[in-house]
Amino acid sequence: MVKDFPLLPLEKILKDAGKEVGADRVALSAAKEMRTTLLEMADKIAVDAVAASHHAKRVTVKREDIAMAVR
Repeated sequence: MVKDFPLLPLEKILKDAGKEVGADRVALSAAKEMRTTLLEMADKIAVDAVAASHHAKRVTVKREDIAMAVR
């Protein structure tokens, strides 16, 4: 799944954030680490959201489940 997630949007986010502090370039390794970290965080949020929907006796994960999982 990691290889399916494109690096270009993450590079853009990192470059935009870097402009605020004067960093013009982003290493490929930084974008890859960002991808890995975000996917790990998303996986944990998804597990928590599914647990919340299961607790509510639903089979559909709703926006509220995601919001609760992020808190």
